Parts: sequence; structure tokens; C-alpha cells
Amino acid sequence: MSATIASSVPAHMTSDEWALRCDLASLYRLVAHFGMTDLVYTHISARVPGPEDHFLINRYGVLFQNMLPSTLVRIDCDGRIVHPQEGDETAINPAGFVIHSAIHMARPEFGCIIHTHTAAGAAVAAQRQGLLPISQQALKFRGHIGYHDYEGIALDLGERERLVDDLGMHKAMILRNHGLLAAGRTIPEAFSTIYLLETACRIQIAAQSGGAELTIPSEEVCRHTADQYNRDGGDLEHYEFLWRSMLPLIGE
Repeated sequence: MSATIASSVPAHMTSDEWALRCDLASLYRLVAHFGMTDLVYTHISARVPGPEDHFLINRYGVLFQNMLPSTLVRIDCDGRIVHPQEGDETAINPAGFVIHSAIHMARPEFGCIIHTHTAAGAAVAAQRQGLLPISQQALKFRGHIGYHDYEGIALDLGERERLVDDLGMHKAMILRNHGLLAAGRTIPEAFSTIYLLETACRIQIAAQSGGAELTIPSEEVCRHTADQYNRDGGDLEHYEFLWRSMLPLIGE
């Protein structure tokens, strides 16, 4: 836990929740560091330890690079703020609630969900063929990514069921004409997933812009590489190693 953002645990909060808030605030800052923000319009959430279906999400209007443990809002799956604090009057992004509550309720194994609107992610999301298997990064998602058709700004609670159905048993999804979504059992896994998905999209747009014919590995190689990435659900120890390596970038 970083000394720059961590302080004594508030009276109404467990040490586990405070540690989670510190890690989630760090994740917001890393996402900002790597240029995956869209002003105040995207969101990241983390499931709070305990029997309740509660999760933490950003207080609407706080820039990712300024996120602190105290500027995260704890809500339930009905969108109610738990233990309101000063500044929570702005509450949360309604679209963020719809997307994150849908997946947290359906996939309790996920500890963290990230949704982005980057230019590269939205560009690939606008392409009929979706993510092409033209890079090592993209091959992680070969057979391991869902697609969800655009329905407008995600304000309709009825969309939650369709989001969950389209995600299936995957940890990543392309929201067509919209952006990217990544999930993980832990914050480090979710970060690794969105970083690789975003990088794969940037590579695809760059490769297509060159105008030359693209090469695609054989289906056998595509499947083999995807299996290497996703064997046993992914290597949590490696995700943790990567996470700790990234924290110095934001002064942790």
C-alpha cells in the first residue's frame, strides 16, 4: 500500500476494504498513465471483500490521475451508496453502474472490471471483423473474447442481461461502436488484460493504416498461442509481478 495515498483506516471501514481502495486508486492512475481515459466518462470497479454484493467505483467527475482511496464510492447492486461521504453528491456515472453491476452480479469470481473508450479500442469496435489475430497480444484473445452490439448509452437496466450473455465465460469483451471491457479475478489480472487488449487494438489500427496486406498466423499457431496465454485461467503470480513492476510509474 502506497505511503503517498494510504493513511489510517476510516472508522467505518475494514482494513481489507481500505487496502482494496488503495489498489483501485493506483489502478485508476495507471490507466491514466497509459492514456486509456476519456475525460470522466469511463469507469473501473472492484468487488468489496465480504458477503454483500458491493463494489467500489469512481466518484463521477474525479479525473483518473487524481483518484484517491477516499474518492471511490461504495455501492450495492441496486446503485445505492453505502456509507455516503462528503463529496458523494455527484454520485456515480449511471452507465458505469449498469455495466459494472451486471457483471459483478453474474460473475462473482471477478474482483475487478475495467471499461474504456480509447480511440484505438473504439476504432476496432467499429470494425465488422473485430479484433484480428495479427499480433502476439491479440492472440491472447483468440477464442477468449465476447462481442456486444451497441444499444446506445448504457442507461437501460434491461441491457444488463445481454451484456452478461455476450461476455459469456470470457474475461474480455469488445462493445461494438463503443469501447473495450476487461475483467479479472484480481486488480493485477484486470490491468494486464486491458493493457494487452488496448495494445492489440493499437497495433491493429497502426498495421491497417500502412495499407499493406496483413499476415495472419495459421489457425494451429493461433490456438497454441491462445492456450499458452490462458492455460489454467492465466498466471495470477505473473499478473502480480507485472502489477508491482508498474507501480513506480505513478510514484508508488
